[in-house]
Amino acid sequence: MSLFISGFYAALTGLLVLALAYRVVRLRRAYKIGLGDGGNDALHLANRVHGNLLENAPIALLLLVLAEANGMAGVWLHLLGTIWLVARLLHAIGLTQGKGGYHPGRFLGTLFTWISILVLALFNLWQYVGRLLL
Repeated sequence: MSLFISGFYAALTGLLVLALAYRVVRLRRAYKIGLGDGGNDALHLANRVHGNLLENAPIALLLLVLAEANGMAGVWLHLLGTIWLVARLLHAIGLTQGKGGYHPGRFLGTLFTWISILVLALFNLWQYVGRLLL
């Protein structure tokens, strides 16, 4: 079984993780803060942007892999994978530009992250229930 589509979105998510981690490292070096955020708001925010992606990525990507393994059509996998990535970019931009407060990008990024996770979870549940009933 090949998981090319979910692998593609996992790879792109990995690149986003590295880009956000690099931003944290750059700020750590600039402000000479080795651990924590040292009370620096910019570093605290960069840590949260990176951390929020890391908190959501495992379940979203696992559900995407399982949906592909369970036979979700490629067009749906690409749609949900694209929604996932755009949502995470919107969230990162919105959280950064809103400096931790409200920003439309943060709101939409969260909303579409949750929608992609919800649709993938429901699809995988439907696959399970469908096999129980057959």
